[in-house]
Amino acid sequence: MRWLRTRLGMLTGERGSALVEFVFIALVVFVPLVYIVAGFSAVQRGVFASQAAAREAGRAMGTAADPVSGQERALRAAQLAVEDQSVEATDMRLGYAPAGADCDAAGRYTPTLTPGEEFSVCVTVTVRIPLLPEFIDANTATGQFVVERDRYVDG
Repeated sequence: MRWLRTRLGMLTGERGSALVEFVFIALVVFVPLVYIVAGFSAVQRGVFASQAAAREAGRAMGTAADPVSGQERALRAAQLAVEDQSVEATDMRLGYAPAGADCDAAGRYTPTLTPGEEFSVCVTVTVRIPLLPEFIDANTATGQFVVERDRYVDG
């Protein structure tokens, strides 16, 4: 068997080097790759949470009988939608914008829920990237849902 190893060029001094090379490649390639996948999934989770929360809050607000109970229902619906995506509800901001305005104008408008009223519901979620410090919270995802209140509402 020894003559076969020498004939094929296998040296006994390189035994175990494949394990060292594999560990080196695993640390250099796989660890950053796993971190990148975890970061992208955190961002995608925030985007899904903001869009679902805006949609559910808009539905709750659009079907409410009065603005006060509608805002309470919308806030609770948005919190449930955000928590469903495994995002903390404390990282969520809910606001309303007038018809045709972007979410930049959200917060200065309050829907009156008159028949035929149109407004946007905007939910902003803070996205936390894994293994980054807590003070880095500049990453946000904003979801917008346009609500058009029915023109033929009782009351």
